[in-house]
Amino acid sequence: MQNFTYYSPTRLHFGQGQIEKLRSEIGKNERILLTYGGGSIKRNGVLDQIYTALPGYQIHEFGGIEPNPSYETLMKAVSYARYHGITHLLAVGGGSVIDGTKFIAAAIPYKGEPWEIVTSRGKVVEKAMPLSCVLTLPATGTETNSFSVISKKQTMDKQSFTSPHVYPHCAILDPTTTYSLPPRQTANGVVDAFIHILEQYLTYPVNARVQDEYAEGLLRILIDQGPKALTSPADYDIRANIMWAASQALNGILGVGVPQDWATHALGHELTALHGLDHAQTLAIVLPALLNEKRQAKYEKLIQYAQKVWGINQGSDAFKIETAINETRKFFELMGLRTRLADFKITEEDIPALVRKLEEHGQIALGEHQDITLEVSQRIYTAAL
Repeated sequence: MQNFTYYSPTRLHFGQGQIEKLRSEIGKNERILLTYGGGSIKRNGVLDQIYTALPGYQIHEFGGIEPNPSYETLMKAVSYARYHGITHLLAVGGGSVIDGTKFIAAAIPYKGEPWEIVTSRGKVVEKAMPLSCVLTLPATGTETNSFSVISKKQTMDKQSFTSPHVYPHCAILDPTTTYSLPPRQTANGVVDAFIHILEQYLTYPVNARVQDEYAEGLLRILIDQGPKALTSPADYDIRANIMWAASQALNGILGVGVPQDWATHALGHELTALHGLDHAQTLAIVLPALLNEKRQAKYEKLIQYAQKVWGINQGSDAFKIETAINETRKFFELMGLRTRLADFKITEEDIPALVRKLEEHGQIALGEHQDITLEVSQRIYTAAL
C-alpha cells in the first residue's frame, strides 16, 4: 500500500427527514444563494422542505444550472451573488449542480479571470464561499469531495479542478428525494458511481486489501441494487444503498494508498464536450474498449475483478478477463445505457477531433502507468465504435 494523507471536513446527515438539519448548519444571519437545476425540486417537494427547515432565512434562488454545468451560466450566478452580498451557498441537486456551485464558491472572491480556476486545476484558489448541499441525484460523490467538472460552451471544453477550499461544509443525503428521478438519471447515477470505483480499483495490485475489498463490496451492491431501482423506484432501502454507495465511491477513502487510472473519464469528457452525451453514457462507451486495450497492463486486477465481483472462478485467466469485460458491458446495457459510439452516430471521422482536444488539454499520458498516449487514446475511441 502506498503512503497517503486523508482529510474530509464535510459533515454528512443521512436519512429521511434530515433536510431539517440545515437549520443547525447554516446561521440565521447568512444571506443564502440556493442553486438548483431544471426545477424538479419544486415539483417533488424538496424546495418546500428546505424553506420549512430555514424559516425566516434570507434565501435567494438561482436555477437553471445544466447537466455538465456551463461556465457561462455559472458566471451569471457569480455576478448575482456578488451584487447581493451572498455569504453562503446552498446547492440542491445532483453532481452538476454541486460541481457548478463549487465553482461559484471559488469564483466569487477570485480577483482574476475565473476560468483560470479551471485551467489551473484549482491551483489559483486561495479561498471560497462556504457551501452546503442537499443531494437529490446520487452519482458523483461530489457532496463529500473537493472535485468539480465544468464545461465552457464557447470553446467546447470540459475540464476539472480541485481545491480543499470547496469541500462542502455539510451534505444532506435523504434517499426519499430520489424517488421521482427518471430512469435515465437513476441509471446514469449507478453507472457513474460504478466506474468511479473502477478508476481507483482496476489498476495494479499494491496489497491494499482494505481498499480492494471495500471496492469489490460496493461494486457488488451496485450490480445488485441498480436494476432494482429501475423497477422499484420508491423502495427506500434500495435507494438508500445506492445513495450511500455512490457517496462512498468518490469520497476519497477508496483511492487512498492505491494507484488510480481516470483515463476513462478523460476520454469521456471530450465526448460530452464535442457531442453532448451524458457523462455516464460516455463512460459506459469508453470503459469496455479501454479495458480491452489495457488488459495486459491490468491483468492481475482484471482477474481479481472477475473472481471477486462477478464470481467467475472457472476457466483460463484469459477467459475470466474476457467474461468480466463482457459482463461489465451487459450490466451497463441492463441499466439502459448504450456502449457503442455508433449508437450516437459518432463515426471514425469524428475521432481525430476528440484526440486533438485531448492534446489541447494536456491529456497526452493517461492511466495509472501514464502510458495511454494520444495514439492509444485514438485506438480506444476506434475500438468503441
